[in-house]
Formats: sequence, C-alpha cells, structure tokens
Amino acid sequence: MNLLQQTLEKIAGLDQEITAMARERVDKLIKPAKSLGKLEHLAVQLAGITRNLKPDFNQKAVIVMAGDHGVYVEGVTNNPQEVTAAQTLNFAKGLTGVCVIGQVSGAKVVPVDIGINVEMPADAGIILRKVKNGTDNMAIGPAMTREEAIKAIEVGIDIANEQIEKGVNLLGTGEMGIGNTTPSTAILSVLLHCDPLGITGRGAGLGKGGIEHKAEVIRRAIHLNQPNPDDVIDILAKVGGLEIGGMAGVMLGAAANRIPVVIDGFISTIAAIIAVGLEPKAKDYMIASHASQEPGAKRASEFLGIEPMLLMDMCLGEGSGAALAFPIIDAACSMLKNMPTFAEAGMEI
Repeated sequence: MNLLQQTLEKIAGLDQEITAMARERVDKLIKPAKSLGKLEHLAVQLAGITRNLKPDFNQKAVIVMAGDHGVYVEGVTNNPQEVTAAQTLNFAKGLTGVCVIGQVSGAKVVPVDIGINVEMPADAGIILRKVKNGTDNMAIGPAMTREEAIKAIEVGIDIANEQIEKGVNLLGTGEMGIGNTTPSTAILSVLLHCDPLGITGRGAGLGKGGIEHKAEVIRRAIHLNQPNPDDVIDILAKVGGLEIGGMAGVMLGAAANRIPVVIDGFISTIAAIIAVGLEPKAKDYMIASHASQEPGAKRASEFLGIEPMLLMDMCLGEGSGAALAFPIIDAACSMLKNMPTFAEAGMEI
C-alpha cells in the first residue's frame, strides 16, 4: 500500500502553461484552424503531459499483463485456459498480434506473469511477478483479497517504473487471460448499477450456455460478493482480475512519471476506470486507442470519459489497439515539431 499511496501522491495534472502555449501554437500552424481535428487535441495533450512543446517518443513499450481466472470453471468461455500460458510465451517470441503491429513503430512488448495458474519458465523472456496462481472463482467467493488486489496494482506500478527507468517514454497497456471479459463486465456492471446482460459479450469465445449463462454467472458473483461501488479496490478484489489490477498500476505509474499511456480496448478501459477511481488526475495521461467490439466497451469509454481514436472492429486485446495508435501519436508530435506557423513561414494572414 505504501507504493500505491506514494504513487497517487505524485500524480499532478497537465502543465497548464505549456498546454496553453501548445494550443496557441497549433492554432497558428500553416493550416486552416482546427483542420487536423483530434490530432490537434492529441498534440496539445502530449505537450501538457511532457512539459515539452516538441515532445518525441523514441522508446515505446506495450506492457502485457497475463493472468488466469477462477471463474473459468463456470463455463463462461469455450477456449482452453492453457491458452493464457501458451500465448504469453508467444509474446516473448514476438509472434502475436500486438508484437507484429508494434514492429511498425519500433515498440517492444513486455509480457508479465502477474497471475497465470501455472509456473512459467524463468528463461522465457517473461517478467515473473505472480501475485497468485490465478484469481479464485468469483461465483463462489471473492476473486482475491483486498491485499492481493493492491499488490496487483503495485506490480503494475513497479513494471512501469522499471520500463521508464530504462528510457521508455510512451507506454501502452495490454492483457492476456482466458475468461477476462467476465470480470471486466462484472466491474462495469457494478459501476453502472446495471444488470450485466445488456453489456455482456462473446469475449474470445462463448461457453455452451451462451450470453445468458455468462451474464447469470456475473449476476451471481455480484450478488454474492456485494462489491462496494464507491470503492474501486473492493470491486477489483471481489469480482476483478489480477491483470486488470496490473494494468491500472501501469497507468498510475505512467501518470506519476508524466508519461503518456495508451489504453487498448474493453479490458484496458476497465483498468483505466480503476486507476481513475483511485486518482482522477491520472485520466490526463491516458489516450484511448480503439473502440472494441465488446458490447460493454462503449459504455465503459463513456463512463471513463475518453473517446477512442480508432474504429477498426477489433477485439483481440493484447494491447494490439495501443500499438496501432502509436504511429498516430508520432504524427501528432511531427506536427508540433516540423510544421511551421504562418509567421515562421513568412506568410501573412
């Protein structure tokens, strides 16, 4: 808890003076006013985050948190749970979707075992920071203790700090965990005070009982555990996931270090909601990449209050959308760095 509290206390908002200067410069660039739309807003945000009118992100990383879920035994998905461990090994080999998309902008992928239910090889290129071997089954009791939930968040903070110390100056969040749309939907259902059926989707593959069964499992878990909607750590502990906590920690660590962090899809957005619930100013450092196909994704983005940049009909997870957004961030930086103002170009307007 000490690391979490120290991190929260370090998070400050955007630099308002630099933000104003960046906005003024963008308005004077040689183009019609507002003609680059969201790219202009992104450039101003990046300047305010970094306190630099010409930010440059030459070291990018997607931190992929991997963990299993006890609720898997309830038949909420038809995918073998062993896929979590197998795919995490593939991250280290550079074989997955996020890996090949990240190659476009030179981003590295950093896989972290925060809660896989088997022991991973020590020499496989995976950071081993396991809190426990998967969460407990939230349909019969809390997914984890409050202490474990805090530890998961602090693992994320630690990993973010380590990567930033190595020179990484732009982070993305990703996850791997068979069944993890179930706890993500449970968290959102608690926060929205709504029945889960309307926000429950297929995830990576439905179990035999379909959407209705998955929603009923979520409904039962919420009724049994009674998570406090005003306490995001309590929600995370009772119906959440270790990788969700880990991603929230990455976001908090990024904000504390004044580093932008790109949110992936539905599950990353749920982690962002947890992070913002702990410190609202963390939202200033977040960039939402894409609108996931999961039914709850739009509601989650609306609840968070950040509109995704891309509509690509993606639902892979892994941080794939975050990696896809990195070149757009580079473009915003290039606009600030390389595009002159009318005055600099010697043009009268």
